[in-house]
Amino acid sequence: MTPAATLADLLAVGDVDAPAVVTAEGAVLSHGRLRVETARLSERLRALGVGPGDRVAIVLDNGPEMAVAFLAAASAGAAAPLNPRYRAEELRFYMDDLGVRMLITGPEGSAGAAAARRAVSGSESMTLATLTGPFDRLELERETHDELSPAPPRSVEPGEGNSPEERVPGGERGPDDVALVLHTSGTTSRPKIVPIRHRNLARSAVNIAGSLAMTARDRSLNVMPLFHIHGLLAGLLAPLSAGGSVVCTEGFDAFRFFSWIETLRPTYYTAVPTMHQMVLSRSSGHRTMARDCGLRFVRSSSASLPASVLDDLKELFGVPVIEAYGMTEATHQMCANPLPPTVAKARSVGVPTGVELAVLDDHGRPAPTGQRGEVAVRGPTVINGYENNPEADLAAFTAGWFRTGDEGCIDADGYLFLTGRLKEQINRGGEKISPLEVDEALLSHEEVAEAVTFSVPHPKLGEEVAAAVVTVENASVTERELRRYLSESLAAFKVPRRVLFLDELPKGPTGKLQRIGLAERLGLALEVNP
Repeated sequence: MTPAATLADLLAVGDVDAPAVVTAEGAVLSHGRLRVETARLSERLRALGVGPGDRVAIVLDNGPEMAVAFLAAASAGAAAPLNPRYRAEELRFYMDDLGVRMLITGPEGSAGAAAARRAVSGSESMTLATLTGPFDRLELERETHDELSPAPPRSVEPGEGNSPEERVPGGERGPDDVALVLHTSGTTSRPKIVPIRHRNLARSAVNIAGSLAMTARDRSLNVMPLFHIHGLLAGLLAPLSAGGSVVCTEGFDAFRFFSWIETLRPTYYTAVPTMHQMVLSRSSGHRTMARDCGLRFVRSSSASLPASVLDDLKELFGVPVIEAYGMTEATHQMCANPLPPTVAKARSVGVPTGVELAVLDDHGRPAPTGQRGEVAVRGPTVINGYENNPEADLAAFTAGWFRTGDEGCIDADGYLFLTGRLKEQINRGGEKISPLEVDEALLSHEEVAEAVTFSVPHPKLGEEVAAAVVTVENASVTERELRRYLSESLAAFKVPRRVLFLDELPKGPTGKLQRIGLAERLGLALEVNP
């Protein structure tokens, strides 16, 4: 069988009558109907002037409507899903940066609709279209102009898009057409644009499904945002690529989670560590059901999963917990721990899945086994380059390798162990400290539920170690006790000088902890006593 090279190839796999998209209420759209609805909505987008490479922003809440809209937009042009919680100014920035041709949002009153309308107000280059109707018969109506104005010319740099003669005409898109554009989550500089092609999407979805031995019997419970690469690939496209199905929830909800897995019978769910921790915090009273609910495995990605959380998840569900390692520029998954009977190594993010992996030394050369260095990747899921950003390409690509910015080492068996983000590493007077190591030590305390370690400025050392924690209910541990506890397993210079107790840790829109800038957000940047 010819491997999938486009989104259309991927969607063609499922049996026509088998379930493909399932709502949180249990309504089902079959693979056959999903193909029909995706094609119909794509044709409507083309009738409104969307062509190959044209960016279609999507501002919708999570759910089946968002899933179908994404598939249609990626099939007609290039989908650009955006966080519906963004303010109008943020939406306008991202859409202007992308050169968006059309914006799809829901009717007035739906998530993000008001901000979306403000964002396109006065724009002559952008068309607003409203998505209405049930998820199995969506309609798209243009709102802004009586007649569609021509799309503004957009320069295409090498590695970004296709020249007109290279594009596949008509309704079919080719492997090299851009299907999805996302921004990197820039915290210290302007976000970079990541163009992802059909072949990247198709190959990555198949790689993920293959690494998890997915079949048509598999069903994901997608609780990740569909404006994020994790939810789009591991939650949506991977099970569809195997002929399986996806439960499209409205987003993660710890209060509804256990009723979802009991009634909708997914075979797995994938989430970030903070979501897994919230699942565990709500698990009392559901433990028997969790063992009997039919999950085949639990997947974690987008941040390091603390060993204590991994062990607790295994105990709760009685199934393997697969930690995976992904990045937007590699179309999500690069590595994953294998399913039994192959060994999954504790504290490792596993082995490469369909890509080539290396750890590079300070000279950009692959380092020997066991030596720390910058993790790099190359292969069919890795993008050609950033859009219109040669400086970023020069910094990120070396001899065909994409440099991830993560530090790690590869053992003799080919398993990757991450030691942290290079830019998040704390340099305390020349001593290099991995925040992940301190996180692990904090989370091993029985009264600590969540933890994040970060740097704060220091007048003599340059940087000092600090941490914020959320404790379990009715905890009594103090800052002094936590620091004493840490000193039993960590060198003195690694023990946080300050430990803050918070009701909730600051997180990004996908639930991922964000270390950079945390000192300023928590008011610790101005003064730390020597």
